Amino acid sequence: MAENSNNKTEKIISLCKRRGFVYPASEIYGGFANAFDYGPLGSQLKLNLKNEWWKRFVVERDDIVGMDSAIIQNPKVWEASGHIGSFTDPLVECKKCHKRFREDHVQEIKAKFNTDANAETGSRIKSGMTDGEKEMLVCASGGEHDFAEAKNFNLMFKTFIGVTEDSTSTAYLRPETAQGMFINFLNVTQSSRVKIPFGIGQIGKAFRNEITPGNFTFRTREFEQAEIEYFVEPSLDESKKWFTYWLARWKEFFTDFGIRDENLTIRAHDKSELSHYSAGTSDIEYDFPFGMSELAGVAQRTKFDLEQHSKHSGIDQKYFDEVNGKKYIPYVVEPTMGVDRAMLAFLVDAYDESDGKDGREIGEVTLRLHPKLAPIKVAVFPLMKKEGMPELAHDIIADLRQAGIATFYDESGSIGRRYRRQDEIGTPFCLTVDFDSAKDKSVTVRDRDTMKQERIKIAELKKYFVEKNI
Repeated sequence: MAENSNNKTEKIISLCKRRGFVYPASEIYGGFANAFDYGPLGSQLKLNLKNEWWKRFVVERDDIVGMDSAIIQNPKVWEASGHIGSFTDPLVECKKCHKRFREDHVQEIKAKFNTDANAETGSRIKSGMTDGEKEMLVCASGGEHDFAEAKNFNLMFKTFIGVTEDSTSTAYLRPETAQGMFINFLNVTQSSRVKIPFGIGQIGKAFRNEITPGNFTFRTREFEQAEIEYFVEPSLDESKKWFTYWLARWKEFFTDFGIRDENLTIRAHDKSELSHYSAGTSDIEYDFPFGMSELAGVAQRTKFDLEQHSKHSGIDQKYFDEVNGKKYIPYVVEPTMGVDRAMLAFLVDAYDESDGKDGREIGEVTLRLHPKLAPIKVAVFPLMKKEGMPELAHDIIADLRQAGIATFYDESGSIGRRYRRQDEIGTPFCLTVDFDSAKDKSVTVRDRDTMKQERIKIAELKKYFVEKNI
């Protein structure tokens, strides 16, 4: 990875902590590897992202219903899905430093840099690799790793239900949200009266015991997914049709909310990459500072999951098609998105340092988040702390909050400095109460991206901001 990419990553991580988007988890105790807490701005940004996803793919559609399944399910769910038997990664352990890494990741890094970790390539390793990549090639005890034979490692987190800790009380934290939708297929069809084609949408936490997490919030052991299981007639032609449809809708979601199209690419999986249940999978990849990596994906899961649950539970999962008068197990197309990865992509894409040609000082940061995603929609400033300006500002805030518009009050520092603070966290509009506001019942509203200012009547503010699509 190029030096400027490393530099951008460090700047974004610094901004996230300094301004309250993302904190290292358990920091006062020295942290906890690759775990993060979302601060005041980050938690709101994440909530806005999930709300917009839910609104678009559940609320505004007739063919998708939502649900929220349990994180801990009967262990038989994971036996049926194949996770207990096959949800493993081959790991290699260094005999010298005893660190473990996924074997495929080590081979990928070696192929990427086409080098061994020897002294001749040391400078290249330092300048071109992330810390995680260096760790996979250069042993902390010196020289190259001395890897033992690869061993399989199950990625599910194990826990125990009840007072005893034995095989009869073993349970697992779910490694994906999908199975909760599959095991409720019959419940949904019976209670919601949905007809194929239809989908079930869900946003929720999942857990995977990743051995080599990294790249900030991109790969963590605890993460959130937003996904749909879309049930269609059982044919590859029907599956492919909806696969193409959902791949377009998924990418459209990212571009509609501000990610530049040139930073996205669609990559079809090779046959060797396909999961055991997939008849075809494509990833939507984003050009992160650390490289092009998976942001979301769409998979053709065929009838594998429902068929497995029929077999293991003894409960027939067939759907009765009233139109055709026949019963069948439908095929499934699964669009899925990592919420944490999506949030990171939106932050990276929105991050902009001024070149000095837009009226800002060189290096000034503006976070050009889509107004719908921005944690704060309107910052309200009194020009001075006197002549009733703070009181009028608070009255405006109360009125805007009643309309559901997230606001922030700031009376500290010059107006220019207050503008810059809000630009840096992505606030799309700043509103200033000045000496004339009490007389002419209007305020100055400044646009983050254009920096243009206009005078707006106080009575028209709510209408003005609603029209600005915040």
